[in-house]
Amino acid sequence: MTTSYLYAAAAALTFFWCGSVVAISFLEAWLKFSAPGVTLPIGLSIGRLVFSALNKLEWVLLIACVICGLVAGARWWQGATWLLLAAGILLIETFWLLPVLDKRAACVMAGGQPGSSSTHLVFIAAEVIKVVGLVLAGIDLLKLR
Repeated sequence: MTTSYLYAAAAALTFFWCGSVVAISFLEAWLKFSAPGVTLPIGLSIGRLVFSALNKLEWVLLIACVICGLVAGARWWQGATWLLLAAGILLIETFWLLPVLDKRAACVMAGGQPGSSSTHLVFIAAEVIKVVGLVLAGIDLLKLR
């Protein structure tokens, strides 16, 4: 496989990753609560499952992008700057934001009322920044072709 194809593959993976985040975080996340019969605990239960799956998919896509880049060679890092931003946000989400939000959802599902928190807003902001980073990473990777 030539270097050009590896950059194109990394760009395609990056755009797929971006589309997955947009579809889940900005469509599915709030739409499920508008479906008839979906209560807050049921919606939160579905959300926990879906965001856990998305997080695992994001790690697979990141690893696949890095493998493409490492095989492609040194110029890869010229196109990976924005991907590093997305990877950093993914780290923060995986090890801080999602566990905190998961605990809050579990509390609500158990009938409790967690105190007020801005964690959800921080997560939304992180998702927006990650999407922008992924779009820019994909563009930069295509330019390397």
